[in-house]
Amino acid sequence: MNPAARHRMSDLGRRVEARRSRLGLSREEVAARTGSTPGYITLLEEQLPTPGIEFLVRLADALDTTLQDLTGYTADLAPGRGRAGYHAHTDEIDESECWALLDDHGVGRVAVMSGDGPEIFPMNYQVVGSEVLLMTGEDTPLARAAASGTVIAFEEDQVDEAFSQGWSVLLVGPVRTAPNQVTARALRQTAYSMPWAGTDRDTVVVLSPRRVTGRRVSVPGAPGVPSGPEG
Repeated sequence: MNPAARHRMSDLGRRVEARRSRLGLSREEVAARTGSTPGYITLLEEQLPTPGIEFLVRLADALDTTLQDLTGYTADLAPGRGRAGYHAHTDEIDESECWALLDDHGVGRVAVMSGDGPEIFPMNYQVVGSEVLLMTGEDTPLARAAASGTVIAFEEDQVDEAFSQGWSVLLVGPVRTAPNQVTARALRQTAYSMPWAGTDRDTVVVLSPRRVTGRRVSVPGAPGVPSGPEG
């Protein structure tokens, strides 16, 4: 998409495009699911149409999401506000699947011990081989932890609000700073994104996890889960 078209996108258009891309669907596939045309999906994503509520409901269903999420109604609410699922159960996730769930980039939570106790904050990350690349400011708790090789925890999760299920992946291990500017520059160039929090965060930190664990909460009958409770 050209920059001018992206500038014209509405909040709804951005959410539709992001959700469609995450599911790996083409505009043609979304059009077929909603009974519309690829041209209308393009218009919806790139310009400022005002679709009716019936189409929005079909669109949310086509994108496997809720009308509230699609329209941004829940954007500022913490996830997991629904009730627990019926006969939910928890399973351990093996290390290879943990890395697959992390994918190659995203936003997770970093837990670091400081003089005032533990601090937890969100950070976007990049997976590089079997390590996690993080970028932070020069004088932050994470930068100080990396300077001394301190062990930290890193967590990412996903919540499926519609079915009250989800997963969580936890990495625990020491962090270190890039040994020199050449290495730091090379690592920054591999990153999918600069820190969402803005500039002045050019200290490159690498997490080498000694422990990679995960858990999944599943609800029988939900997509991808057998219909009967496990005994």
